Amino acid sequence: MTSATFKAIDKPVLIAAGFIGVVLAIGASINISFVSPTYLLQQLQVASFLGIIASGMMLVILLGQIDLSLPWTVTMGAMMAAAVGRFGPWGEAGAIPFGMLCGLAVGLVNGLGYAYLRVPSMIFTLGMNAVLQGLMVLYSGGFAPLTKATPLMQLLAVQRTLGIPNALFVWMAISIVLASVLKLTPFGRYVYATGNRESAAYLSGVRTRLVIVGCFAINGMTSALGGIMLTGYSTNAYQGMGDPYLLPAIAAIVLGGTNILGGKGSYLGTVIGVVLIVLLQSMLSVMQMPEAGRQIIYGVVIVVMLLVYGRGARIHS
Repeated sequence: MTSATFKAIDKPVLIAAGFIGVVLAIGASINISFVSPTYLLQQLQVASFLGIIASGMMLVILLGQIDLSLPWTVTMGAMMAAAVGRFGPWGEAGAIPFGMLCGLAVGLVNGLGYAYLRVPSMIFTLGMNAVLQGLMVLYSGGFAPLTKATPLMQLLAVQRTLGIPNALFVWMAISIVLASVLKLTPFGRYVYATGNRESAAYLSGVRTRLVIVGCFAINGMTSALGGIMLTGYSTNAYQGMGDPYLLPAIAAIVLGGTNILGGKGSYLGTVIGVVLIVLLQSMLSVMQMPEAGRQIIYGVVIVVMLLVYGRGARIHS
């Protein structure tokens, strides 16, 4: 790889890639099977679920916003898709689209709430998360719903093609689409412009409100799809299944170099951040670190990167 290629890649992306090498080295020193092809492929399969969920969240963070409704959007998409899947062949065929449409609806409400009502995204989406939780508890009666993943969900989430997990192909397809949108389309340029300074983008002719609503809508769909994939992986949908993914998703995006204050970041960085987070989780599991310790690590990463980006923003302003 030439020096020009390195210069074209953001420094945070290179740092995150370097950390992956460090984690692999530490993991191999603990257990040599940590770097075996079979184990690494399994970790990539697990990473695909987090990667799908984080892909839409990256768009929201590029705006300088946050979506705290992600946990129960994931759960709602999973439970609604599984519920529709019970109704025969037509239900099985429509389960995934219906689950994603539910996520789209949530994303649209979140986007409209911030873009037009100007309620801070953190507050609005936190309230939406509570609403979704209540709706799902009301739907299930407080018990695990008697629904199972459809054969198509299991095909996408569990089975393999040519030895490669199908979940990885799904993540790759979403990655190609979103990376192309950010890099090659006017919408992608508008996202970065809006995240840098919304007022300046608006005065330049960008319909910033539509850009904001679009990003939140995409995030709702990818969150719901992540829940649907998790349903296929675990064979059923259950309450709170999205709770473990909020902090890791944000941490992966920030570790990949996306400015949590908005306006800067690359999709490649998010992919590398997701892989790093999953390998770090795996290594911590091998080291038998409790879940509380992992949450502390995610929180520290986010706070430190926020301080770094905040200082950079003040210096360049």
